[in-house]
Amino acid sequence: MMDSPPNTKELDKSEISLATQQACGLIHSSGHERPNSIAAMINARERGMFGRSSFTQGDRCKITNNYIPNKMKTVATYHSKAFCGTYSEDGNYFLTACQDRNLRLYCTTEGKFEMLKTIQARDVGWSVLDTAFSPDGNYIVYSSWSECLHLCRLYGDSETQDALPLCPEERRFCIFSLVFSSDGREILGGANDGFLYVYDRECNQRALRIEGHDDDVNTVAFADSTSQILYSGGDDGLCKVWDRRTLSELNPKPVGVLAGHMDGVTYIDPRGDGRHLISNCKDQSIKLWDVRVFSGSSGQNNTRKAVSDQTWDYRWQKVPKKLSNPKKNLEGDTSVMTYRGHRVLQTLVRCHFSPEFITGQRYIYTGCAAGRVVIYDVLTGKVHSVLSGHRACVRDVSWHPHRQELISTSWDGTLGRWTYSGKIASAIEDADITCRLDQGFRGLRRSRRIAQQRERQQKSQDAPEQKNVPGC
Repeated sequence: MMDSPPNTKELDKSEISLATQQACGLIHSSGHERPNSIAAMINARERGMFGRSSFTQGDRCKITNNYIPNKMKTVATYHSKAFCGTYSEDGNYFLTACQDRNLRLYCTTEGKFEMLKTIQARDVGWSVLDTAFSPDGNYIVYSSWSECLHLCRLYGDSETQDALPLCPEERRFCIFSLVFSSDGREILGGANDGFLYVYDRECNQRALRIEGHDDDVNTVAFADSTSQILYSGGDDGLCKVWDRRTLSELNPKPVGVLAGHMDGVTYIDPRGDGRHLISNCKDQSIKLWDVRVFSGSSGQNNTRKAVSDQTWDYRWQKVPKKLSNPKKNLEGDTSVMTYRGHRVLQTLVRCHFSPEFITGQRYIYTGCAAGRVVIYDVLTGKVHSVLSGHRACVRDVSWHPHRQELISTSWDGTLGRWTYSGKIASAIEDADITCRLDQGFRGLRRSRRIAQQRERQQKSQDAPEQKNVPGC
C-alpha cells in the first residue's frame, strides 16, 4: 500500500474531476446544494426543496454509491484456472473462459446466475486469452495461442464456429486482446508480435496488420461506442492512440503516445467519453490519461529506458522495491493521476471504470495477484475498499452495468459474485422506492409498502428471499 497520500494536484484541476463529481451527485449543474445523507435527501425532495424535479441520475448514483459490493458468494467452480469473465452490455449474460478450453455462458437476468451453454473452444494453446461480445449481442469471439480468431453464435448451434485467419509471420502467435468495432464489421486484436490486426468480417479476411509496439501488444480498445479512435498498450510501457481512418501498413503512425509507466501495460479501459482512459501496468500502478495531452519524445524515451532497465519477470518473481512505491513519477509523465495499492503479477491483470448508470464512474476497480478485488476512488486516488475472497490471482473483474454487483474471475478456478451486505437502513428502502417511482413505477403508497416490507423481513429473520422469475 501507499506510504504517502496520493498526489491529486493534476486531477483536482482536470475536466474529469468535475465531470465525475457531477455524474455521481457530489455537485449539481443547477447550483442547488444537495443534502449529504440519504434520509435528508429524501426529506428535502418530499418537501419540494428540489423544485419540480425528482431525483437526478446523479442523486441516484450518490445513493447507490453507499452500497458498494463487499461480500462474496462463489457462483461457479472449475477444475482449471479461470482467465476471462465479463458481462454483456445489457447485463443479461455473463461469459467466462477457462484453461479447460471451455467457454461458459450464464443467464444473469433478475439476479440469476444460471448456466445456459458450454462452448468447446478450438485450437487452444495454454488457454483462451480473451473474449468479446458483438455489438448486436448475437456472436462471441475468442482468442488463444493460435493463428486464428474463432467466432461462434450466441444463440442456436454454437458447435458451428468460424475460424478467422490472421496470417501472421510468426509461428508462435497469439492475440492477447480483442474487441469488435461499433458496427460489428471489424475485429481489432493486439498480438505478441507487436502488431495490431484488423479482421474484416464482411470480406472474411485480414484487413490490416499494423506495426504498433516494440514488444507484445497486451491490450486494445476503441475510445467509445461510436468512435474511430482506438487505443493500444504493450510491453514497451507505452499507450498509443490511433485513428482507424488513417491506419496504414506502410506508414503505421499513431495520433499520439502516452508515456509515464515504468513497465509493460497489461490492460486499457476507456471511460467512454472519447477523452479519458485508464491503463493497468506491471509497474504496479493504474494511470488515468487525457488523450488530449500527449507525451513528448523525452517522456517516451524515459519510459523506454525504464522498461529496458527492468530485470525481473512478473510471471514468477516478486515485485522489485523500486516499483513497489517509487518516490516520484518519471520525467515527462503526462498522466492525470496514478493509483497504487494492488499487485500485477503472474498474468495480464485487468482494470475498469465502474458503471456510469449506477456509480457515475466514481470508481476504478481491478483484479489483484493477491486474490483480491481493489476498488479506488477516482477523485481521491485512495483505495476505497479491498475485497478479499479468492485463494489465487484475480485476473478479471466485471461490474454489472445496472446493479451493484460485480463478478471476480480467479486463477483458483472460482467465480465470485460480490454484492452489498450490511444493515439496510429504512432510508435506503424509501430511496429505492422513490427511485422506482421516478422511473415510472406505480404501486402502493410508500408508507404502506415499507411497513409490509419490514413485516416480511422480521418474519423471515434474514431467510433468503424466494422469487419466481421467468427464464432467459
